[in-house]
Amino acid sequence: MMLKQKAFMLLCSAVFMLLSQSLQADEARTSSFQVLVEGQGKAIILIPGLMSDQRVWQQLATALKPNYQLHLINLAGFAGTPALSTPVKLTEVTAELADYIRHQQLQQPVLIGHSMGAFLAFQLASSYPQLTGKLIAVDGLPYLAPVFSRDSATTVAQMAPQAKMMQQYYQQMTPAQLAASTEQGMAIQVSRPEHAAIITAMAGASDPATVGAVIAELLTTDLRSEVHKIQQPVLLLGAGGAVASEIMRPAVQALYQQQINTISQARLDFNWQARHFMMWDQPEWLLAQITDFIKE
Repeated sequence: MMLKQKAFMLLCSAVFMLLSQSLQADEARTSSFQVLVEGQGKAIILIPGLMSDQRVWQQLATALKPNYQLHLINLAGFAGTPALSTPVKLTEVTAELADYIRHQQLQQPVLIGHSMGAFLAFQLASSYPQLTGKLIAVDGLPYLAPVFSRDSATTVAQMAPQAKMMQQYYQQMTPAQLAASTEQGMAIQVSRPEHAAIITAMAGASDPATVGAVIAELLTTDLRSEVHKIQQPVLLLGAGGAVASEIMRPAVQALYQQQINTISQARLDFNWQARHFMMWDQPEWLLAQITDFIKE
């Protein structure tokens, strides 16, 4: 009798361990982002950019949530959301977002992404075209590198050494140094000091290793050969407020247009007054663009 009881206890222990491991695995799979849900109606997923969180969408969310259900994403390692022991990979975030859509039973939610968040939206819509609805990219592209090189012919192979150096550079930073570095480039980000202060604070609350890993992934992941798989309409909104001269505008516009040429239903609109955080620089214009596009 004692032997049977002991065997039963061992079996229960083994089952408990397996369940615990399974729960830990599920937890790990859903730990790359947190979600705040607000409002009622058609689902919209809003994804912020590098080192940002839901604060960038606050004004837009206030206007949208009376008519839409908003799913505001905060990525691990950015703006105070706890970092993972190993920095998040955007490909894994994309798979987890797809799982989230299935689990929440969202019916082709609208995707709105800013900067890096737009890249994630392009990746999600390319990888899971049946799951996603319309896509709005707020100054974000399928491939980041041509923005820096100013050449649409830039390749992943060309960017790989620079991506590795940048990742190592950020790994050596402290959060305070990350905030200071972000503050130095504020002229192209936003116009108003109060918004610059929020951006700097979000950077200072970000994990430098995560930032470096994500930048490296953005520089070495080119979605331009994948975005033709997107089945829903796409609106790419370019922020041109930091373009120094009107003479440069056609080249900038052509660079953006090249990235969405293979998408069957894609449109590009530029705002030449808005800087990169156009949700703060041109909030009324952005809201009108988004609401009109969703209703089309």
